[in-house]
Amino acid sequence: MPDRTTAAQQAADQETAEIASCFFELIGRIVGQAEQLAQGFDIPAPFIKALHTLECPMAMKELGKRMHCDPSFVTLITDMLEKRGLARREPHAVDRRIKNVVLTDDGLALKHKVEEEMTARMPWNSALSDDERAQLLALIRKMLAAAPTQAPAGDAAGAGTTAAELPGQLASLLVGALQDHAPNVNPSGPPAAAGGE
Repeated sequence: MPDRTTAAQQAADQETAEIASCFFELIGRIVGQAEQLAQGFDIPAPFIKALHTLECPMAMKELGKRMHCDPSFVTLITDMLEKRGLARREPHAVDRRIKNVVLTDDGLALKHKVEEEMTARMPWNSALSDDERAQLLALIRKMLAAAPTQAPAGDAAGAGTTAAELPGQLASLLVGALQDHAPNVNPSGPPAAAGGE
């Protein structure tokens, strides 16, 4: 007769492996959806994360912190957004050494389109009920709280979220996997030199 403790441990290990496998597959599918979305809008995939993260005006340093990437990558993304007329740099109102990134009207319009499309493609919108989405969000927050060093910097998907806001909040938590999936992806050519805050 097998040792019950050993059998229980094997079952727990198997369950842990299946959870990890499902999470990786889900994140991979979300990344794939984002890449398809980027192709549809004819933009580099990192724009999806940048547009989603960018609250205007936002210091370049803060944008890098929230995207979990180094300053040279933020500079590259900002240069590309500027080149396409989607954003501009402005000096900070108080400290002119700090450069803020501000979306243009075209940039704001693209941000809204991208977020609407991304939210519509998320599997929890088609597969889960309102109650199930609320439970999923609560479980994700519980896991993030248990591993605070892994939580997205500056992203407090706040208390008091309504049922109607849940899909967007879940998208905010899981779309963060995009940059973590490829933190130093260079969408076109060599990295730009690090610049401004």
